[in-house]
Amino acid sequence: MVAPLAPSSVLDAGCGEGETLLRLDSFPRRGTTAIDLSEQAVRHVRERVPWAEASVASVTDLPFDDASFDLVLCLEVLEHLPEPEAALAELARVSRGDVIVSVPHEPWFRLGSLLRGKYLRGLGNHPEHVNHWNRRTLPALLENRFSEVSLVGAFPWLLAHCRH
Repeated sequence: MVAPLAPSSVLDAGCGEGETLLRLDSFPRRGTTAIDLSEQAVRHVRERVPWAEASVASVTDLPFDDASFDLVLCLEVLEHLPEPEAALAELARVSRGDVIVSVPHEPWFRLGSLLRGKYLRGLGNHPEHVNHWNRRTLPALLENRFSEVSLVGAFPWLLAHCRH
């Protein structure tokens, strides 16, 4: 999904410890920025991915100008946010057009957790997940902000390529 876009600048919004940056070799070595709320995660990114500019920031209040990035990624973040719409507004604002998001595909993600014996008291729901999406509800959320939404399944996740 990323490689055909050939971005010259990328924002990984909610980068965690930088796994995506390490795994995708189609990212430009210059022009890659990563943000996360966790100072510890940002320290890990700085150590593991020295070519990326990493800083502490919130996806709901991005410290970048409008249309700053060719591609904005927000992977495994929206399910943690009480107001995902606020994050989507910011992601769209700093993007020149392309935004890719991923979320757990429900109910399959929870079922997988249950089968692994995880989060039994919450019936498989990760305690930090406050939102849940499927093939109907994720496009409905995204189409409020973006004019084009292409959904792809990558079991047990959903990925969406969005354009505005």
